[in-house]
Amino acid sequence: MGPMPVPASLPTDFARHQFSAPGLVRARGARRVSVCLPARDEEATIGAIVAALVDELQERHPLLDEVVVVDDGSGDGTASRARSAGAQVVASPRRGKGAAMQEGVRASSGDIVVFCDADVRGFDTDFVLGLVGPLLTHDEIGFVKGFYDRPYQGRRGEGGRVTELVAKPLLRTLFPNLSWLCQPLAGECAGRRDVLTHVPFVAGYGVDIALLIDIAQRFGPESLAQVDLGRRVHRNRPLEELGPQAEEVLRTVLARAGVGEAVPEAPPLSGQA
Repeated sequence: MGPMPVPASLPTDFARHQFSAPGLVRARGARRVSVCLPARDEEATIGAIVAALVDELQERHPLLDEVVVVDDGSGDGTASRARSAGAQVVASPRRGKGAAMQEGVRASSGDIVVFCDADVRGFDTDFVLGLVGPLLTHDEIGFVKGFYDRPYQGRRGEGGRVTELVAKPLLRTLFPNLSWLCQPLAGECAGRRDVLTHVPFVAGYGVDIALLIDIAQRFGPESLAQVDLGRRVHRNRPLEELGPQAEEVLRTVLARAGVGEAVPEAPPLSGQA
């Protein structure tokens, strides 16, 4: 797969405040909506996230049909906290973020599947409204990526170091048709089931950027959209933990561009028995 041309027109950017819970409940009709949270050792935050989703978007506004937490080999109380808060908990049979995400698609039943990271502090259910809104109101959109302000050690706009130093330069160079995306590594995203089941899932941290490249290749870059989710506060990782993540992203993009070795991945669910 080589570089793809920049499309003549880009998808519309959205903002989370464009969508309300009552409006999306009406818009969804008979479609099912699932939220999946891949999680490893996130007992400090997972309970509050699940509780907010259940209280606000299941009980108060019946938008979500299920909240699924995929336990990626946690050694703490992540699974029990999530289950106590009202989530369905499944164990990922393979390690890695991408494997956990695909297991979330497999285990859930939604026509639309929303992914959120499990380490967010002060989680806002508007994240989910922003992600699912374009999919419920625009039939031509197949996958939505979130972007947001990410403070680092209290300083605004300095988070996302791997994004700015690795992911975005790679896309500008090798996949310029995706260079308009603000945060290609964001964990907050959503897709239609018939999109997510027709692309492979890279096993590790390269999954987010691989999904964008693969969906654009199969369904066209016009099937992508992004939404401004406002501000996101999560656990910032030290540089020694970011190095392996950056390398996985680099290897993934080079492999997709046809100039590097293949990376570990699981085939599309649509082709599995």
